[in-house]
This record gives sequence, structure tokens and C-alpha cells, in this order.
Amino acid sequence: MRIRTDFPYRTFCEDVRIPLPDGTQLYARVWRPYGTEPVPALLEYLPYRLSDWTAPRDAQRHPYYAGHGYASVRVDVRGHGNSEGLPTDEYSETELADGVAVIEWLAAQPWCSGKVGMFGISWGGFNSLQLAARAPKALKAIVTVCSADDRFDNDVHYMGGSLLAVDMHAWAATMLAFVSRPPDPAQVGEGWRKQWTDRLEAVDPFIHTWLDHQSRDAYWQHGSVCEDYSAIKAAVLAVGGWHDPYRDTALRLVQHLDAPVRGLIGPWSHQYPDRGLPPGPAIGFLQETLRWWDHWLKGEDRGVEDDPLLRAWISESHPPATVYDELPGRWVADPAWPSPNVTPTAYTLPGDRPLSVRSPQHTGVDAGRYFPFGNDADLPPDQREEDGRSVCFDLPELTERVEILGRPRVTLRLTSEVPRGQVIARICDVTPDGSSTLVTRGVLNLLTRHGRDRAVEWTPGATEDVTFELNGIGHAFPAGHRIRVALSSAYWPWIWPHAGSEAGWTVDPAASTVELPVRTPGTEEPEITFEVPEQSEPLGVVFPEGSDQRPERKVIRDVAAGTWTLEVDPRYGGTRIYPDGLEFTEDALETYRIDSADPESAATRSDWSIRLRRPDLGWDARIETRSEITTDGGDFVTENEVVCRDGDEEVFRRSWHRRIPRTAV
Repeated sequence: MRIRTDFPYRTFCEDVRIPLPDGTQLYARVWRPYGTEPVPALLEYLPYRLSDWTAPRDAQRHPYYAGHGYASVRVDVRGHGNSEGLPTDEYSETELADGVAVIEWLAAQPWCSGKVGMFGISWGGFNSLQLAARAPKALKAIVTVCSADDRFDNDVHYMGGSLLAVDMHAWAATMLAFVSRPPDPAQVGEGWRKQWTDRLEAVDPFIHTWLDHQSRDAYWQHGSVCEDYSAIKAAVLAVGGWHDPYRDTALRLVQHLDAPVRGLIGPWSHQYPDRGLPPGPAIGFLQETLRWWDHWLKGEDRGVEDDPLLRAWISESHPPATVYDELPGRWVADPAWPSPNVTPTAYTLPGDRPLSVRSPQHTGVDAGRYFPFGNDADLPPDQREEDGRSVCFDLPELTERVEILGRPRVTLRLTSEVPRGQVIARICDVTPDGSSTLVTRGVLNLLTRHGRDRAVEWTPGATEDVTFELNGIGHAFPAGHRIRVALSSAYWPWIWPHAGSEAGWTVDPAASTVELPVRTPGTEEPEITFEVPEQSEPLGVVFPEGSDQRPERKVIRDVAAGTWTLEVDPRYGGTRIYPDGLEFTEDALETYRIDSADPESAATRSDWSIRLRRPDLGWDARIETRSEITTDGGDFVTENEVVCRDGDEEVFRRSWHRRIPRTAV
């Protein structure tokens, strides 16, 4: 990592309030060059509190852009951080309308050239795409990182039509903890407490809404740009990582967008590619984005239109591990997508008789984290235990190297004696010594085999062919290894099991195939290189020593009871002290429990504790939240609680109890 202080432009930073049409003011921080010459503006628009939670990350990139001749602007979404107004659901109509107003305000400022770019990772990548689909006149280009074009089937809520127990609940609980945090009196003054309590009175846990919509309906279509790719007019740089759950979006965008588009997929987790968090290698991502901004916002020829449509990383075979500083591999270039270098190649699953797949309910305990962030326990360990809980089909030992790039697909002939169930398919790289590295995976809720917008029960005893795609990947299998297709009927805690699904189903391998996107290197492939990662100076946050952290992921097996418990510390930040004196502490623990023989025993819980303290102001705000989901017959049962204190005084307490019918998951 190279820290830059010698920028072409001298810059300054100021906090401003951006007025919206209804009179609400959004809190924003602007880094921009000195001088009177107008410059393009770059917007990052998030609910994640610019004055504390994202401040360290913001310091790495916003001053960097300003130092290269841009006004780089970080804005808190309405009802979050120090912005006025009440919080809404994620990507709500209000949030997007506010975003358009912010873009128009930026374009109208005397220091702005009238051209605006937008960027962000995750939430900020989502709303960059969604605002681009609104096509405000001033928005000329975006950089969307680790985001999704499909809010139903490629977000944190559902996967393959199945409920994502591991992140539907964890993310809803995280946002409950986020939205319950107060504005900072150092920025908003004496009115902070009323603003806080007004927000708290408006809070409703996101989990209620998300469980109310169990199929792909109008709620999920809103904000899903895949509904109409042609609405996007701005130039799009789509960035993903093979260890991020949203990476397929980059593949779909380069295939379907009419607007100028380029795709970049590396080996990364759910992080900006310059941050150097595992797995690497990191790249000079800020320099790459400057090329993009300079071309589309300043009219400078930086060669971006000469870049291949898709630059992707292909990992070499590697032993299983939960963290890799860097993965072996290489960059490849494809001029189109689907690529002329990729040939879908089908392999019949080995076997001459139907096999019963009836996985124990704790299958999936070694799945790893749905959202890897670069922590030590994020990635899946050796899959041999998971393979033992699945039915595995090994293709013949490879006599030559096989590279794949894209989304594998399975077609399975199934017979089921029960009306509901799930199919999980994993592809693993198996070495001669038997170790098994997860390459990719996919899920199908059998109720949604005819479409994510409807739930169709399986006729007991019937046989049908089902087809579904696995997540995209770039991977090379060497000669001497085997490609394993592992099938299971359970995958906890990623996938919430159906009641009655312990019966599993039967697969006929002779009538089933796996289709791999086999890539043959071109005869004259261009060399893909990137500059060394650069960032601006770090913020100078201090992380106190001496606090022992619990394990990131701990599996507890009660042998006599037959239960499995997974405890997860998401490691979002812990305790830190900011240069302005703010002391910030957050602690979270996610718990997932299941009886290996009973899908209806599935239960999740998330506990959060947050403290924000300014000793110089005598300010000490504390928030505790609890969120739980269980099932009872045909219903989900949710319990949520928020308790907030100003010092020792309790200022808010509320509990929610909901029963939500299980209609499709």
C-alpha cells in the first residue's frame, strides 16, 4: 500500500447540509480542491454514519479523489447519522427520490462543473445502480462495487428462492442496531435527543417487511435494475469479487447493459479492492476509478474504452483454508460476454441408479460466511465433512488442466415424496490426498422451480427435471485433481429449511448433468496489469489494546441432544477512538441453532450492544438490541427489542412480536 500526500490539487474539507424539496436537510461532508474552477462531483450516499462508522474508509478515498480534481461528497441517507428526517426501508422510494435531489443539488453548486459521478460498495453500489436507472441528467458515470441488480435473488434476503437464514436475519438485526443509533451532538447540537427519539418512534424492524414478501413481487422488483437494463444511461464500471455473494451482477451487467459498461472481477471479499484485506492480491483501484472518472466526467482520453469488456481473475487450485492473504492466479481479458473463449460443457453425473439424498439438518455448518469481509474465519474450511453429509459425484480424474469462468449449471432428475424441499449443489476441487476446496455453489427452493414469483408444491411421488445456476467463478482445476459435484437437501444456517424437508429427495444421476463454463485461452490475450494500491492518509483511529475477543466462528455440538450451535462474531469494528475524541464501541453476536434431525428446530438470534461517548461533552449514548426468529407450525415467529439510554436514563424501550405465515419459504 502506498499512502499519497502529494496530490496535484490542494484540498479542504467541509461539512454541509443539503436541502431536500420537503425541507429535510441531509448531512454531508465535501472534500474539494481550493480555487474557483468548477470540478465534477463524486457522490457516495449511505446510511452508515459518515461521522463515525465509515469515517476510516472514507478517509482512504474521498481526499484522494479531491486531490485529483474532484469534489468528493459523502452523504448520510435520511434518518441516519446526522441527517434529518425519519428512517425508511432500504432503497425506498423516498431514499431514491432524495438521491436524485442530491445529484441535482451537487450539479447546481458553483464549484461543480455540472457533471456528477456516483460510487459505492454494497448499499452504496446498489443505490448507484438504482439512481442511474432514474437517469438524472447530471449523472454521467458510476462505479458500483459488490452490488446487485436483483434485490430478490441476489441480495441478503433470498437465494435460489430460499430464505437466507444466515443473512436475512443477521442483516435485519444489524440495521435495527444501526437505525437505533443517535445523531452526534457534536454535529447537530442540543436537538440531538429529540431527533433521536423521533427516529426511534418511527422504527419498525426490517425483518417484518422482508418476511412479508417471500416471492419475487412488486416489492422486490422496485430497485431491481434487472427489470429494465435499458433505463441506465450513465457509464457503468461494475466491480465484484469471487468471494463476494454479489459477483454475478457484474457478469449480468456486462451482458445486458446498453450504456457504456466494463466489468472487473477479482479474488476479493466484500471490500474495496485497494484495501488489502484477504483474499488478495489488491490492486490500484483508486487509480482505475480515476481513469473512469477522467474519461466520462472530464472528457480526457484515459484508454477506458480500449479496456476489454471483462477483466477477471482465474484462481489456481489452492488448498482449503478460511483465509488467504493472496490467492494464486492470473488476470484474463474477454472482449464480450458471453465470451467467445468460454464453451458450456456438460458432464453426466456418474452413476447408474437413483440415489437418496437425505442430509442431516446441520449440513452447511462449514459453509463459511455469506459476506466475507477479510476476517480470519470467513471462508469455507476443508469440505470433506460437508461432502460426507452430502451425496457426491466425482468426475473422472483430470488428465489435463481445466479452467472455468462464469456460472456453472446443474440439471437434476429428482423424485420427491414431500411437497417442499431444497436442493444445494456445490462444486469442489478434490486433490489426490482427498482434501476438498469449495469452488462454488448454488441453491434451488423446489417451490420456485417454475419461477421466483410463484410457489408450486411438488406432487408427492412425482419425478421432474430441475435446472439452476451456481454462483459465478473463475477457477483452474489441474491435471490429477477431480471435480466433485456434491448435492445436499439441507444447508444450515445459510438456508432456512422447509418443514418436512428431512425426507429429502432422490436423484437419478444418469439423467442429470453439470454444465461447466470451460474457458480456452485466446491465442493473443492482452496482458492485464494494475498499479500498486494507493490511498490518502489514514484517519488515525486508535484501537485500544487489552480486550480479548471471542472466536469469530465457534461450532458447538451437543452429541446427546443432537443439536448444533454456530456462534458468529461478525467483527465489524469493536472499540475505537476517533481523532475528534469520539469513543465508539460495538459488540455483536449471532447465534444459529438446529437439531440435526428436525428442520423445524431452526432458530436464529442476534444481539447488539453499542456505546457512543464524548467525554468532553458529557455525552454517553447506549443501545442494546435483540432479534430472534423461530418457526411454529406454518409460521415464522419474530421477536425484536430495542433499549436506548442517555447516560443512566432509559429514553426508549420497545418490543415487537410477529407471526408471519410461511407461504413460499
